[in-house]
Amino acid sequence: MQELDFNAYRSGFVALMGRPNVGKSSIINALIREKVAAVSPKPQTTRNAVRCIYSTQEEQIVFVDTPGIHDPKHALGEFMVKEALDVLSQVDAVCFVIEAGDRTIGEKERIILTVLKQVQVPIILAVNKIDKFKAEDYYKNAAALYEPELKIADVVPISAEKGTNLDRLAKTIAGHLPEQPPIYPDDMLMDTTERFLAAEVIREKIFLNTEEEVPHGVAVVIEEFKSPDEYPEMKVCEIRADIIVERPGQKGIIIGKNGAKLKEIGSAARKELEEKFGYPIYLQLWVKVKPGWRKNPDELRRLGYRF
Repeated sequence: MQELDFNAYRSGFVALMGRPNVGKSSIINALIREKVAAVSPKPQTTRNAVRCIYSTQEEQIVFVDTPGIHDPKHALGEFMVKEALDVLSQVDAVCFVIEAGDRTIGEKERIILTVLKQVQVPIILAVNKIDKFKAEDYYKNAAALYEPELKIADVVPISAEKGTNLDRLAKTIAGHLPEQPPIYPDDMLMDTTERFLAAEVIREKIFLNTEEEVPHGVAVVIEEFKSPDEYPEMKVCEIRADIIVERPGQKGIIIGKNGAKLKEIGSAARKELEEKFGYPIYLQLWVKVKPGWRKNPDELRRLGYRF
């Protein structure tokens, strides 16, 4: 492995901000070239601040994919907003993601702007989905909306889906980070546990395979995780997870007729986890009803959300 020149090396923490579904997790996955963040077309997929690590010979960017800042309507929403605000107090820069087709500043962006106006670190504006438009400078109209609102350090047009200008985005962000050695080992992709990753993968498959009203009322708790790394005598990683919902109707949707939907969710989750962990997975999923869990701070703490 080539020795790093720490005299010129830059590293630091960068918060990814933007409205739901603007492509924050897709940017991380495309940059790191491995799926490390949950992605779905439904809003508020990200609930915890997840640290994903992009490393090269010149820089290391620790992306913190924050929960979306929004007007909270329950205790879970308050937790998500607090997570995002905590992140902003600890980062070296902010990457604010918008879309090339934006022609107005929406309500969700206004809420984010009120927070970003208070930060003292550089803000890089990433204008995503430029592949949707033929004119090369089409994105400039979207960027111009925010120039009177924020002190923007740089603007970078990108397409997370096509991979366009992602290296340029990384170099631009790195230019605003401190000169210091890498924070994490260069082969590390996420600062999280396998349990957390397993729960995120299962939750994402629920998002992708169920009706619109289900995902916001769902949590996943890993009750048992035994891997061959911890137990060398085992050849299979055994995972038992509880899927927590608020209403019996949601339980029925997730289970599906004769258990078909739950089997579909489990099969998709197992396949991805086997690819990530590198060994066979025996996955058990149980669906349990806990009415009003999103509004109950005590229940949220029990499920792993810290206030």
